[in-house]
Amino acid sequence: MERTRLGRSGLWVTPLGLGLAAIGRPAYINLGRAADLPPGRSLEDLRRRAHELLDEAYRLGLRYFDVARSYGRAEEFLGSWLKARQPLPEPVTCGSKWGYTYVGDWRMDAPVHEVKDHSLSTLRRQQLESRRILGPNLNLYEIHSATLESGVLEDPEVLGELLRLSDEGLAVGLSVSGPRQAEVIRRALAVELEGRNPFSVVQATWNPLEPSAGPALAEAHARGWGVLVKEAMANGRLLLPGERGLEPLRELARAHRTSPDALALAVALAQPWSDVVLSGAVTLEQLRSNAGAVRLSLSGSDLDGLRVLARPAQDYWSERSGLAWS
Repeated sequence: MERTRLGRSGLWVTPLGLGLAAIGRPAYINLGRAADLPPGRSLEDLRRRAHELLDEAYRLGLRYFDVARSYGRAEEFLGSWLKARQPLPEPVTCGSKWGYTYVGDWRMDAPVHEVKDHSLSTLRRQQLESRRILGPNLNLYEIHSATLESGVLEDPEVLGELLRLSDEGLAVGLSVSGPRQAEVIRRALAVELEGRNPFSVVQATWNPLEPSAGPALAEAHARGWGVLVKEAMANGRLLLPGERGLEPLRELARAHRTSPDALALAVALAQPWSDVVLSGAVTLEQLRSNAGAVRLSLSGSDLDGLRVLARPAQDYWSERSGLAWS
């Protein structure tokens, strides 16, 4: 899999990356996940599965891995895998995020799984935690789900700390979520502290059901930012057999003799501003199927035919917020 530069961050990445959000903790919101993991979901079960997935991802050519402080033990799983496999024949790039704390205590029925806090104290604490676990393998550090409401993009202390981290050689970015993704991206593009902007990477949700961030991502890409795409399969909603309105996607998958998951990832990869699309696979079979996306070539008419799937952003995010952790 060919490696390219992630915008002006200077980092090397592959078009497909592996995210560990769904494998770093026992509960998550991906649909169908309950049947894909060991029933006990012990810490050792998920560590073993994460290492197997990382091994297979590396074998398939993926060289970008995505974790976060709030993804349970995902950073630890990635860190222990890297330690056990060093030296790797080819280097990998690793990104993590700060701003949420995992509080689920490894319980499926936890009333709250993560708590958001975009304060300076959280940034300082969590970046030290991430560095302790990943060491020199921490290449990119993002604000986790930056929003206008949290005020993080207006906080001079946080922005100053992010500039300091950038000066130390750590690429700095932000991830965004929710119906106002485009507004947050544009606000981040306009950030200026001491005549500088600390950001060089943005990670956003984009898929055929929720393409609203596309124009803002194109603007970020044109400014030299790297663009990461998450939730390209809409947390599994694009794969539901009984989901209505997905016939164009299924028909296109059949026409290309591929699986719906590979096609969904390929659609995201085909966007001209897209640098890395994340797989959230939790089984080896899913990961191998996902990897087929890089071999697909989609035409403009293929992509145009999927525009009918787009839903109002507010509706999409309202449905997503109703998904149960399982």
